[in-house]
Amino acid sequence: MIVGLDIGTTKVCAVIGERNEQGILEITGVGVCPSTGLRKGVVVNIEATLRAVAAAIEAAEMMSGREAHDCWTGIGGSHIDGINSRGVVAITGKKRETREIGPEDIARVIEAARAVVIPMDRQILEVIPQNYIVDDQKGIRNPLDMIGVRLESEVHIITCSVTSAQNLVKCVNRAGFRVTDLVLQSLAAGRSILTQEEKDLGVALIDLGGGTTDMLVYTDGAPYSTSTIPAGGTQVTNDISIIKNISFETAEKIKLDAGCCWEALLEENEDIIVPGVGGRPPLPIPRSQILTIIKPRMEEIFKMVKEKLDKLNLSRPLGGGVVLSGGGAQLSGVVELANSILNLPARVGSPIPSPGLGGLVEEYRSPAYATAIGLVLEGNDRSAKLEGERGSEQADKKHADLLGKLKSWLTDEFF
Repeated sequence: MIVGLDIGTTKVCAVIGERNEQGILEITGVGVCPSTGLRKGVVVNIEATLRAVAAAIEAAEMMSGREAHDCWTGIGGSHIDGINSRGVVAITGKKRETREIGPEDIARVIEAARAVVIPMDRQILEVIPQNYIVDDQKGIRNPLDMIGVRLESEVHIITCSVTSAQNLVKCVNRAGFRVTDLVLQSLAAGRSILTQEEKDLGVALIDLGGGTTDMLVYTDGAPYSTSTIPAGGTQVTNDISIIKNISFETAEKIKLDAGCCWEALLEENEDIIVPGVGGRPPLPIPRSQILTIIKPRMEEIFKMVKEKLDKLNLSRPLGGGVVLSGGGAQLSGVVELANSILNLPARVGSPIPSPGLGGLVEEYRSPAYATAIGLVLEGNDRSAKLEGERGSEQADKKHADLLGKLKSWLTDEFF
Protein backbone atom coordinates (compact mmCIF):
# COMPACT_ATOMS: atom_id res chain seq x y z
CA MET A 1 0.00 0.00 0.00
CA ILE A 2 1.32 3.44 -0.97
CA VAL A 3 -0.05 6.72 0.39
CA GLY A 4 0.54 10.09 -1.31
CA LEU A 5 0.02 13.19 0.86
CA ASP A 6 -0.20 16.61 -0.81
CA ILE A 7 -0.19 19.34 1.86
CA GLY A 8 -1.20 22.58 0.17
CA THR A 9 -2.07 26.12 1.23
CA THR A 10 -5.83 25.67 0.74
CA LYS A 11 -6.32 21.90 0.94
CA VAL A 12 -4.69 18.66 2.10
CA CYS A 13 -5.19 15.76 -0.28
CA ALA A 14 -4.44 12.11 0.56
CA VAL A 15 -4.52 9.29 -2.00
CA ILE A 16 -4.14 5.57 -1.25
CA GLY A 17 -2.85 3.23 -3.96
CA GLU A 18 -2.42 -0.55 -3.83
CA ARG A 19 -0.52 -2.90 -6.14
CA ASN A 20 -2.59 -5.88 -7.27
CA GLU A 21 -1.29 -9.33 -8.32
CA GLN A 22 -0.69 -8.11 -11.90
CA GLY A 23 1.52 -5.27 -10.63
CA ILE A 24 -1.05 -2.60 -11.60
CA LEU A 25 -1.36 0.31 -9.17
CA GLU A 26 -5.01 0.80 -8.23
CA ILE A 27 -6.20 3.99 -6.52
CA THR A 28 -8.59 2.78 -3.80
CA GLY A 29 -9.01 5.86 -1.58
CA VAL A 30 -9.10 9.65 -1.97
CA GLY A 31 -9.51 12.12 0.91
CA VAL A 32 -9.56 15.94 0.92
CA CYS A 33 -9.69 18.40 3.82
CA PRO A 34 -9.52 22.23 3.77
CA SER A 35 -6.17 23.51 5.06
CA THR A 36 -5.60 26.70 7.07
CA GLY A 37 -2.20 25.99 8.61
CA LEU A 38 -0.01 26.97 5.65
CA ARG A 39 0.82 30.29 4.02
CA LYS A 40 2.47 30.31 0.58
CA GLY A 41 3.28 26.60 0.94
CA VAL A 42 5.05 26.99 4.32
CA VAL A 43 3.67 25.70 7.66
CA VAL A 44 2.63 28.59 9.93
CA ASN A 45 0.27 26.67 12.26
CA ILE A 46 1.30 23.13 13.21
CA GLU A 47 -1.93 22.25 15.08
CA ALA A 48 -4.22 23.28 12.19
CA THR A 49 -2.01 21.43 9.66
CA LEU A 50 -1.86 18.16 11.60
CA ARG A 51 -5.67 18.20 12.06
CA ALA A 52 -6.13 18.64 8.29
CA VAL A 53 -3.57 15.86 7.57
CA ALA A 54 -5.31 13.45 9.97
CA ALA A 55 -8.77 14.26 8.50
CA ALA A 56 -7.64 13.84 4.86
CA ILE A 57 -5.89 10.49 5.48
CA GLU A 58 -8.86 9.26 7.56
CA ALA A 59 -11.25 10.06 4.67
CA ALA A 60 -9.00 8.16 2.24
CA GLU A 61 -8.79 5.21 4.71
CA MET A 62 -12.61 5.10 4.98
CA MET A 63 -12.92 4.91 1.20
CA SER A 64 -10.24 2.23 0.73
CA GLY A 65 -11.01 0.19 3.87
CA ARG A 66 -7.29 0.06 4.69
CA GLU A 67 -5.21 1.61 7.48
CA ALA A 68 -2.28 3.88 6.54
CA HIS A 69 0.94 4.12 8.55
CA ASP A 70 3.48 5.89 6.34
CA CYS A 71 3.16 8.27 3.40
CA TRP A 72 5.12 9.95 0.62
CA THR A 73 4.72 13.67 1.33
CA GLY A 74 4.91 16.51 -1.19
CA ILE A 75 6.89 19.66 -0.42
CA GLY A 76 6.59 23.00 -2.21
CA GLY A 77 6.51 26.73 -1.57
CA SER A 78 8.61 29.82 -2.14
CA HIS A 79 11.64 28.32 -0.30
CA ILE A 80 12.23 25.76 -3.10
CA ASP A 81 15.12 26.53 -5.44
CA GLY A 82 16.76 24.68 -8.32
CA ILE A 83 20.31 24.86 -9.71
CA ASN A 84 22.10 23.05 -12.53
CA SER A 85 25.49 21.49 -11.81
CA ARG A 86 28.14 19.39 -13.53
CA GLY A 87 30.46 16.64 -12.32
CA VAL A 88 33.41 14.83 -13.93
CA VAL A 89 35.32 11.65 -12.99
CA ALA A 90 37.86 9.31 -14.55
CA ILE A 91 36.51 5.82 -15.27
CA THR A 92 38.11 3.42 -12.80
CA GLY A 93 35.58 0.65 -12.21
CA LYS A 94 36.14 -3.07 -11.71
CA LYS A 95 36.66 -3.42 -15.47
CA ARG A 96 39.43 -0.82 -15.56
CA GLU A 97 41.37 -2.66 -18.30
CA THR A 98 38.48 -2.33 -20.74
CA ARG A 99 37.44 1.15 -19.43
CA GLU A 100 33.83 0.01 -19.25
CA ILE A 101 31.45 2.26 -17.28
CA GLY A 102 29.88 0.49 -14.32
CA PRO A 103 27.15 1.51 -11.81
CA GLU A 104 29.84 2.65 -9.33
CA ASP A 105 31.22 5.14 -11.92
CA ILE A 106 27.73 6.60 -12.47
CA ALA A 107 27.23 6.90 -8.70
CA ARG A 108 30.61 8.68 -8.34
CA VAL A 109 29.94 11.20 -11.13
CA ILE A 110 26.53 12.11 -9.65
CA GLU A 111 28.20 12.50 -6.23
CA ALA A 112 30.79 14.80 -7.84
CA ALA A 113 28.01 16.88 -9.46
CA ARG A 114 26.08 17.28 -6.20
CA ALA A 115 29.16 18.66 -4.39
CA VAL A 116 27.96 22.27 -4.58
CA VAL A 117 28.15 24.88 -1.84
CA ILE A 118 24.73 25.51 -0.34
CA PRO A 119 23.92 27.66 2.75
CA MET A 120 23.69 25.98 6.16
CA ASP A 121 19.93 26.58 6.39
CA ARG A 122 19.21 24.65 3.16
CA GLN A 123 19.26 20.96 2.25
CA ILE A 124 19.35 19.01 -1.01
CA LEU A 125 15.95 17.53 -1.79
CA GLU A 126 16.50 15.89 -5.20
CA VAL A 127 19.46 15.32 -7.55
CA ILE A 128 18.10 14.50 -11.03
CA PRO A 129 20.54 13.50 -13.82
CA GLN A 130 19.83 15.40 -17.06
CA ASN A 131 22.37 13.73 -19.36
CA TYR A 132 25.89 12.28 -19.45
CA ILE A 133 28.98 13.02 -21.55
CA VAL A 134 31.47 10.21 -22.32
CA ASP A 135 34.78 11.47 -23.80
CA ASP A 136 33.11 14.60 -25.31
CA GLN A 137 30.22 12.56 -26.72
CA LYS A 138 27.16 14.49 -25.53
CA GLY A 139 23.47 13.73 -25.00
CA ILE A 140 23.83 10.22 -23.50
CA ARG A 141 20.86 9.19 -21.34
CA ASN A 142 22.37 6.04 -19.82
CA PRO A 143 26.16 5.47 -20.07
CA LEU A 144 26.13 2.03 -18.38
CA ASP A 145 28.50 -0.48 -20.09
CA MET A 146 29.82 2.15 -22.54
CA ILE A 147 33.60 2.40 -22.97
CA GLY A 148 35.46 5.60 -22.24
CA VAL A 149 38.13 7.34 -20.15
CA ARG A 150 36.24 10.38 -18.84
CA LEU A 151 32.62 10.56 -17.64
CA GLU A 152 30.72 13.81 -17.07
CA SER A 153 27.18 14.33 -15.79
CA GLU A 154 24.84 17.29 -15.89
CA VAL A 155 22.33 17.29 -13.02
CA HIS A 156 19.48 19.44 -11.72
CA ILE A 157 19.72 19.93 -7.94
CA ILE A 158 16.58 20.97 -6.02
CA THR A 159 17.14 22.49 -2.57
CA CYS A 160 14.71 23.48 0.17
CA SER A 161 14.72 25.20 3.56
CA VAL A 162 15.75 22.80 6.36
CA THR A 163 13.25 24.26 8.87
CA SER A 164 10.33 24.20 6.41
CA ALA A 165 11.01 20.51 5.66
CA GLN A 166 11.33 19.70 9.38
CA ASN A 167 8.04 21.47 10.24
CA LEU A 168 6.24 19.56 7.49
CA VAL A 169 7.61 16.21 8.73
CA LYS A 170 6.71 17.15 12.32
CA CYS A 171 3.07 17.83 11.32
CA VAL A 172 2.73 14.42 9.66
CA ASN A 173 4.47 12.62 12.56
CA ARG A 174 2.26 14.31 15.16
CA ALA A 175 -0.83 13.33 13.15
CA GLY A 176 0.27 9.72 13.75
CA PHE A 177 1.95 8.87 10.42
CA ARG A 178 5.54 8.41 9.25
CA VAL A 179 7.04 10.30 6.31
CA THR A 180 8.76 7.78 4.02
CA ASP A 181 10.33 10.59 1.98
CA LEU A 182 9.74 14.18 0.84
CA VAL A 183 9.11 14.67 -2.89
CA LEU A 184 8.93 18.00 -4.74
CA GLN A 185 5.24 18.70 -5.49
CA SER A 186 5.73 19.96 -9.06
CA LEU A 187 7.95 16.93 -9.84
CA ALA A 188 5.18 14.63 -8.59
CA ALA A 189 2.54 16.53 -10.61
CA GLY A 190 4.70 16.15 -13.73
CA ARG A 191 4.96 12.41 -13.08
CA SER A 192 1.18 11.99 -13.30
CA ILE A 193 0.18 14.38 -16.12
CA LEU A 194 3.11 14.87 -18.52
CA THR A 195 3.83 12.51 -21.40
CA GLN A 196 7.39 11.45 -22.29
CA GLU A 197 6.98 13.12 -25.70
CA GLU A 198 6.20 16.48 -24.03
CA LYS A 199 9.25 16.16 -21.76
CA ASP A 200 11.50 15.39 -24.75
CA LEU A 201 10.17 18.35 -26.78
CA GLY A 202 10.43 20.71 -23.82
CA VAL A 203 7.47 21.66 -21.62
CA ALA A 204 6.65 24.06 -18.78
CA LEU A 205 4.49 22.59 -16.01
CA ILE A 206 2.64 25.38 -14.18
CA ASP A 207 1.01 24.23 -10.93
CA LEU A 208 -1.58 26.88 -10.01
CA GLY A 209 -1.92 26.31 -6.27
CA GLY A 210 -3.72 28.29 -3.58
CA GLY A 211 -0.78 30.21 -2.11
CA THR A 212 1.92 29.78 -4.77
CA THR A 213 2.36 28.99 -8.46
CA ASP A 214 5.11 26.40 -8.97
CA MET A 215 6.88 26.08 -12.30
CA LEU A 216 8.99 23.17 -13.53
CA VAL A 217 10.57 23.31 -16.99
CA TYR A 218 11.65 20.12 -18.80
CA THR A 219 14.05 20.08 -21.75
CA ASP A 220 15.34 16.95 -23.53
CA GLY A 221 13.38 14.71 -21.17
CA ALA A 222 14.81 16.01 -17.88
CA PRO A 223 14.04 18.89 -15.44
CA TYR A 224 15.98 22.04 -16.34
CA SER A 225 14.55 24.77 -14.08
CA THR A 226 12.50 24.92 -10.84
CA SER A 227 10.95 28.13 -9.57
CA THR A 228 8.04 29.43 -7.49
CA ILE A 229 5.88 32.54 -7.85
CA PRO A 230 4.43 33.75 -4.51
CA ALA A 231 0.89 34.24 -5.88
CA GLY A 232 -1.99 31.84 -6.43
CA GLY A 233 -5.73 31.22 -6.23
CA THR A 234 -6.09 32.66 -2.71
CA GLN A 235 -5.20 36.14 -4.04
CA VAL A 236 -7.99 35.85 -6.64
CA THR A 237 -10.51 34.94 -3.91
CA ASN A 238 -9.24 37.82 -1.73
CA ASP A 239 -9.80 40.28 -4.58
CA ILE A 240 -13.43 39.15 -5.01
CA SER A 241 -13.98 39.26 -1.24
CA ILE A 242 -12.62 42.83 -0.85
CA ILE A 243 -14.18 44.40 -3.96
CA LYS A 244 -17.64 42.85 -3.43
CA ASN A 245 -17.63 43.16 0.41
CA ILE A 246 -18.40 39.48 0.97
CA SER A 247 -16.82 36.78 3.16
CA PHE A 248 -13.82 34.80 1.92
CA GLU A 249 -15.87 31.55 1.89
CA THR A 250 -18.61 33.13 -0.27
CA ALA A 251 -15.99 34.61 -2.62
CA GLU A 252 -14.36 31.18 -3.00
CA LYS A 253 -17.75 29.61 -3.87
CA ILE A 254 -18.45 32.33 -6.47
CA LYS A 255 -14.97 31.82 -7.98
CA LEU A 256 -15.49 28.05 -8.27
CA ASP A 257 -19.09 28.21 -9.54
CA ALA A 258 -19.05 31.29 -11.81
CA GLY A 259 -15.40 32.35 -12.13
CA CYS A 260 -14.05 32.99 -15.63
CA CYS A 261 -11.01 34.82 -17.01
CA TRP A 262 -11.77 34.90 -20.76
CA GLU A 263 -14.50 37.19 -22.16
CA ALA A 264 -15.39 35.04 -25.17
CA LEU A 265 -16.66 32.26 -22.85
CA LEU A 266 -19.28 34.48 -21.17
CA GLU A 267 -22.89 34.55 -22.24
CA GLU A 268 -24.58 37.95 -22.59
CA ASN A 269 -26.46 39.39 -19.58
CA GLU A 270 -25.57 36.37 -17.43
CA ASP A 271 -26.13 37.14 -13.73
CA ILE A 272 -25.03 35.45 -10.51
CA ILE A 273 -26.61 35.84 -7.07
CA VAL A 274 -24.32 37.24 -4.34
CA PRO A 275 -25.57 36.51 -0.79
CA GLY A 276 -26.14 39.57 1.40
CA VAL A 277 -24.12 40.21 4.57
CA GLY A 278 -25.73 40.92 7.97
CA GLY A 279 -29.30 40.18 6.93
CA ARG A 280 -29.22 42.25 3.72
CA PRO A 281 -31.04 40.67 0.75
CA PRO A 282 -29.02 38.78 -1.92
CA LEU A 283 -28.05 40.84 -4.99
CA PRO A 284 -27.83 39.73 -8.62
CA ILE A 285 -24.66 41.00 -10.35
CA PRO A 286 -23.43 40.41 -13.94
CA ARG A 287 -20.92 37.57 -14.29
CA SER A 288 -18.79 39.96 -16.38
CA GLN A 289 -18.10 41.97 -13.18
CA ILE A 290 -16.52 38.90 -11.58
CA LEU A 291 -14.41 38.46 -14.74
CA THR A 292 -13.06 42.04 -14.42
CA ILE A 293 -11.83 41.11 -10.89
CA ILE A 294 -10.38 37.67 -11.71
CA LYS A 295 -8.73 38.36 -15.08
CA PRO A 296 -6.17 41.05 -14.00
CA ARG A 297 -4.86 38.83 -11.17
CA MET A 298 -4.55 35.77 -13.44
CA GLU A 299 -2.85 37.94 -16.10
CA GLU A 300 -0.37 39.11 -13.44
CA ILE A 301 0.47 35.49 -12.49
CA PHE A 302 1.02 34.46 -16.13
CA LYS A 303 3.14 37.58 -16.82
CA MET A 304 5.39 36.62 -13.88
CA VAL A 305 5.62 33.09 -15.36
CA LYS A 306 6.56 34.60 -18.76
CA GLU A 307 9.30 36.71 -17.13
CA LYS A 308 10.84 33.61 -15.58
CA LEU A 309 10.59 31.65 -18.87
CA ASP A 310 12.20 34.51 -20.84
CA LYS A 311 15.19 34.54 -18.45
CA LEU A 312 15.95 30.86 -19.11
CA ASN A 313 18.70 30.26 -21.62
CA LEU A 314 16.92 27.47 -23.52
CA SER A 315 18.62 25.93 -26.55
CA ARG A 316 15.26 25.63 -28.39
CA PRO A 317 11.61 26.71 -27.87
CA LEU A 318 9.32 24.62 -25.66
CA GLY A 319 7.76 22.36 -28.30
CA GLY A 320 5.50 20.68 -25.71
CA GLY A 321 4.03 24.05 -24.71
CA VAL A 322 2.50 24.63 -21.28
CA VAL A 323 0.60 22.17 -19.07
CA LEU A 324 -1.53 23.60 -16.24
CA SER A 325 -2.29 21.69 -13.04
CA GLY A 326 -3.54 22.42 -9.52
CA GLY A 327 -6.89 23.80 -8.38
CA GLY A 328 -6.39 27.05 -10.35
CA ALA A 329 -6.33 25.09 -13.62
CA GLN A 330 -10.07 24.37 -13.15
CA LEU A 331 -10.92 28.06 -13.67
CA SER A 332 -12.87 28.65 -16.88
CA GLY A 333 -10.82 30.36 -19.62
CA VAL A 334 -7.42 29.74 -17.96
CA VAL A 335 -6.08 27.82 -21.00
CA GLU A 336 -7.00 30.62 -23.44
CA LEU A 337 -5.44 33.26 -21.15
CA ALA A 338 -2.19 31.24 -20.75
CA ASN A 339 -2.08 30.72 -24.50
CA SER A 340 -2.39 34.45 -25.29
CA ILE A 341 0.14 35.69 -22.69
CA LEU A 342 2.81 32.97 -22.98
CA ASN A 343 2.45 32.52 -26.77
CA LEU A 344 2.67 28.75 -26.29
CA PRO A 345 0.11 25.97 -26.78
CA ALA A 346 -1.53 25.22 -23.41
CA ARG A 347 -3.64 22.43 -21.97
CA VAL A 348 -5.05 21.41 -18.58
CA GLY A 349 -3.32 18.32 -17.19
CA SER A 350 -5.34 15.69 -15.34
CA PRO A 351 -3.95 12.35 -14.07
CA ILE A 352 -4.35 9.90 -16.95
CA PRO A 353 -5.42 6.28 -16.29
CA SER A 354 -2.77 4.09 -17.93
CA PRO A 355 -1.93 0.36 -18.19
CA GLY A 356 -0.05 0.75 -14.88
CA LEU A 357 -2.66 2.93 -13.13
CA GLY A 358 -6.33 2.14 -12.46
CA GLY A 359 -8.86 2.18 -9.62
CA LEU A 360 -11.25 5.05 -8.84
CA VAL A 361 -10.72 6.86 -12.16
CA GLU A 362 -13.67 9.28 -11.83
CA GLU A 363 -12.56 10.32 -8.34
CA TYR A 364 -9.07 11.48 -9.31
CA ARG A 365 -9.39 12.70 -12.91
CA SER A 366 -8.98 16.35 -11.96
CA PRO A 367 -5.96 18.71 -12.11
CA ALA A 368 -6.42 19.30 -8.35
CA TYR A 369 -5.30 15.67 -7.71
CA ALA A 370 -2.28 15.74 -10.06
CA THR A 371 0.28 16.10 -7.23
CA ALA A 372 -1.24 13.49 -4.89
CA ILE A 373 -1.54 10.88 -7.69
CA GLY A 374 2.03 11.70 -8.78
CA LEU A 375 3.26 11.12 -5.20
CA VAL A 376 1.67 7.64 -5.23
CA LEU A 377 3.27 6.84 -8.63
CA GLU A 378 6.67 8.18 -7.49
CA GLY A 379 6.39 6.27 -4.20
CA ASN A 380 5.52 3.09 -6.09
CA ASP A 381 8.58 3.46 -8.38
CA ARG A 382 10.99 4.23 -5.53
CA SER A 383 9.60 1.41 -3.35
CA ALA A 384 10.03 -1.08 -6.21
CA LYS A 385 13.61 0.16 -6.75
CA LEU A 386 14.44 -0.19 -3.03
CA GLU A 387 12.94 -3.70 -2.97
CA GLY A 388 15.07 -4.63 -6.00
CA GLU A 389 18.23 -3.27 -4.33
CA ARG A 390 17.44 -5.12 -1.10
CA GLY A 391 16.84 -8.32 -3.07
CA SER A 392 20.20 -8.05 -4.86
CA GLU A 393 21.96 -7.27 -1.53
CA GLN A 394 20.42 -10.37 0.07
CA ALA A 395 21.43 -12.48 -2.95
CA ASP A 396 25.02 -11.15 -2.68
CA LYS A 397 25.03 -11.90 1.07
CA LYS A 398 23.77 -15.48 0.50
CA HIS A 399 26.40 -15.94 -2.21
CA ALA A 400 29.15 -14.67 0.13
CA ASP A 401 27.88 -16.90 2.99
CA LEU A 402 27.90 -19.94 0.69
CA LEU A 403 31.44 -19.19 -0.50
CA GLY A 404 32.56 -18.71 3.13
CA LYS A 405 31.08 -22.08 4.16
CA LEU A 406 32.68 -23.82 1.16
CA LYS A 407 36.04 -22.22 1.97
CA SER A 408 35.92 -23.30 5.66
CA TRP A 409 34.86 -26.86 4.66
CA LEU A 410 37.77 -27.12 2.17
CA THR A 411 40.18 -25.77 4.83
CA ASP A 412 38.93 -28.32 7.43
CA GLU A 413 39.04 -31.25 4.99
CA PHE A 414 42.33 -30.72 3.18
CA PHE A 415 44.55 -28.35 5.22
